[in-house]
Amino acid sequence: MKKKRFHLSMVILLTLSMILAACGNKEESGEKPANEEAEKPQFISILTGGTGGTYYPLGGSFAEIIKDETGIDANAETSGASAENMTTLKNGDAEIAFSQTDIASYAAEGKLMFENNKVDNVKAIATLYPETIQIVTTKESGIISVEDLKGKKVSVGAPGSGTVANAEQILEVHGMTFDDINKQDLSFDESTQGIQDGTIDAAFVTAGTPTGAVESLGATEDVVIVPIEQDKIDAIIEKYPFYVKDEVPAGTYGLESSVTTVAVQAMLVASSDLADDVVYDITKAIFENLDKVTHAKGKLIKVENALKGVGIEVHSGAQKYFDEKGVKAQ
Repeated sequence: MKKKRFHLSMVILLTLSMILAACGNKEESGEKPANEEAEKPQFISILTGGTGGTYYPLGGSFAEIIKDETGIDANAETSGASAENMTTLKNGDAEIAFSQTDIASYAAEGKLMFENNKVDNVKAIATLYPETIQIVTTKESGIISVEDLKGKKVSVGAPGSGTVANAEQILEVHGMTFDDINKQDLSFDESTQGIQDGTIDAAFVTAGTPTGAVESLGATEDVVIVPIEQDKIDAIIEKYPFYVKDEVPAGTYGLESSVTTVAVQAMLVASSDLADDVVYDITKAIFENLDKVTHAKGKLIKVENALKGVGIEVHSGAQKYFDEKGVKAQ
């Protein structure tokens, strides 16, 4: 009986020793939480948009900065832009991407074009610059307010695009729906051509200003950008926090004075599986080397605006950097 007790005691002691040794090894190895376990990747893909847009050249500058500052080989890849980028990240086929803030929000909430394809593994790194909602018409049309669009032929953007949702939401805060207008589903180029030809009266255009298609219209017509009044701006931002107040500056398209409106933001997002320390390093690299961004939009990217109108959860690695800089959500 004494031998059995002795053997049992030895087994218990040996088991405890093994457990304590294992715990000691974990502490010595500095094991981290799950999101920090992954080793630094050797390569990351940055999904952008088409070669003729803004995302692609910006992505190229970011890739060079990331490579130089972190040692991670990065590459900017062409894509179908925001909606496609969110789906690609969801599928694990890239690490970082550009997206409009509203599209990222729809993806995270499983709304509109993501109704059957909710994206729950993508988080924000930072917002970059505004993509302005411009309600474009001409002086000849006589349209000077959103309410004046009632009964008119109005393009709300290509089917399935973010512009369609922007148009619907702006009409909504003005007490209107698509039923109040003669809705046309046209691309930006088709819209401005339609205005010039007189086949439509106005168009919603969501893009950085100045927008090429609208500039072309301004070469032959007196362009008018319909303003959104402050109370309506406040209402849409309260309901849809991915919007920010914006304006089309005087001189753009020949405008005599600036026009108030709203904008969504171009944003950089990342897979939530990307380790915190990696995202921290990437965020720091970009915001501390903006002088190396060659595209004109680089001048609009500022760390103090990086959490403005984000609309989705911020990656904890990026949040750590912004906390250090004292940047708060807006």
